[in-house]
Parts: sequence; C-alpha cells; structure tokens
Amino acid sequence: MDRRRLLTASAAIGLAAFGLPDAEALTRRMGRPGPVAVGMGEVTAIRRMTTALGNAASEAGGGQVRHLAMGYLRTDVRRWLDGRYTDAVGRELFAATSQLLQLAGWMARDEGLDDVSRRCHLRSYRLAAAVGENELAATALRGLADQALDLGRLPAAVRLAEACAQRGRRLHNPKALAYYRTTYARAAVADGDRGLAAQLLASAQKAIENAPVRPGESWASHYSHGRWAHEAGMIHARMGNLPAAEAHLHHALVTYGLDRRRTRAIVLADLGHVQHQRGNMSEAFATWHDFLDCAEGVRSVRIDGGITAVRGRLSRLPDHPENQFLADRLVLRG
Repeated sequence: MDRRRLLTASAAIGLAAFGLPDAEALTRRMGRPGPVAVGMGEVTAIRRMTTALGNAASEAGGGQVRHLAMGYLRTDVRRWLDGRYTDAVGRELFAATSQLLQLAGWMARDEGLDDVSRRCHLRSYRLAAAVGENELAATALRGLADQALDLGRLPAAVRLAEACAQRGRRLHNPKALAYYRTTYARAAVADGDRGLAAQLLASAQKAIENAPVRPGESWASHYSHGRWAHEAGMIHARMGNLPAAEAHLHHALVTYGLDRRRTRAIVLADLGHVQHQRGNMSEAFATWHDFLDCAEGVRSVRIDGGITAVRGRLSRLPDHPENQFLADRLVLRG
C-alpha cells in the first residue's frame, strides 16, 4: 500500500476521532510536507503512554484518568497523525493510535459515557482493520460486544462477539483466543444459548491453560489468567452452577492475586453476590466489606453498580446482624 492509499483509506478515519480533516482534505495537501516529522520514537511514546494510563485506570478507574488519555490524543497524537512519515511508520502509528483509542473507549465506558466509548471503539476498529492489525481489530470488536452486553443489547452483543472471534481465529496468541472466545461465551449465555456458551468456555480454558502467565507485548496478551477465571466464574453463575462460579472467583483472587484495586473490587463484589445466592451469608458480608475496602477512591460505573447491587440485597436481609454495619458503610460511600 503506498502512502497516498494508506492515508486516504485509514489515517483520515483516525483523524476524524479528533475533529481533524477528512480523507479528501488530507489528500489535497499530499504534495506538501506535514508540519512535524514523525518516526518510531513517537510511536513508542504512544505505546508507553497507553501502558501508563492503562495501569492507572486499572487502579483508580477509568473515570479518574480518561481526561488524560483524551488530552494526549487531542494534542500530541493529533499533531503526529497530521505530520509526515513513511509508510512503515504510518502503519505503526495507526496501530498504536488504535490501541490508545481502545483504552480511551474502555475508560469512557467505565465512566458511564457510552456514546463516547462506542465512537472510540469503532474508530479503533477501522484504523486497525485498515492496516491489517487483526488482533487490534478483534479487540476493538470485543469492546463493542462487551458494551452491548452491559446495555442489554443481546442480539448485537452476540453478532459483535462472533465477529470478534472470527476476526481473531487465526491468531497464534493463546491469550487473545481465550479473550475473544470467553467474550463470545458471555454473549451466548446471556442470550440463553448455554450449549454454545459451554463449548466456547471449554475452548477458552484450553487456550488460557496453554498461555504464559506473564503479559506479552500485544494488547490482548495482557488478558490474564485471573481475568479469565473471573469471567468464567460469572458464566458459570449465569448457567446456574454456583459452586463452580464461587470456585473460579476464589481462584481469580487467591491464585492470581488481581492486585489492581478496581479489578479486585469488582471480583469481590461478584463473589459476595454468588455467596449470597448460595446462602452463605456470613461469607457474603465479609466479602462485601472487603469489596468496600478495595473500592475506596475508585471511580467506575462497575463499582457503582456493585454498590447498588449490595444495597438491593441488604434491603432483603433486614434481620441479619451484619446488616446495619454494612448499610452504614454504604451510606458513607454515597
């Protein structure tokens, strides 16, 4: 692909995310050099910033740091996308931008900004697909499927999750395969297809068992064994297998640690709900206290949803001796 085709087919799509010129406007000034020379140093800077922002969001929630990601996209990344670079650098630049847009989309959803999240994931997908980055494209589709699940749009969630799994089916990264198949399994069980969900979950388990524990360089290779255990546990819960669900959630917390506060808090909330469903109330209350300890200072709609769910369960347990103490803590949370 020559520079003219690359810019026309893909760069302008990414630029549109920031209100920059469209493809036709970009092509009109092809004969003139861009204002900034861009090389692999700028690409590396984007990737390092993505890692740093992702780590911060995993701790404190997307709502705490999304503005930093969007500010970086609108200033530095915007200037580099509008600069001059070789075809090879351009491909890497668009791939790195796609990854950062995925993170921005995740942060926006964690802040409750669904429209912003959807636009970020769509633009991320288009950038990645245009330069043949199948893993990034599949991960963007996975983000859209996950959002559709959260919003209860089940037919769309199933279609997007299937497209995600199809896009990534030839990848050799076992963590990516587990990531996409587990997402498809979540969509399938939410849509009532337990047979397909069980089949996909077994396939995902086989993939994650063959994956290294340490994260790799690619985006999907940061999908951890602990995150898989959490998602697998919630799929088992949806299928009515509460003992398996609790075992998986314990496995996520104890075996893999999940040391990011936001992530650990979400798993603790889910574990408490499963324990409540099983009638293990003392364990559930202890777990919910741990959840509130871990959630302190985290800004995330997932955390807010967990708190709302705990409140709902407490309202049905007025006579439990732990009820008032936990209810008081929830009042302080706001």
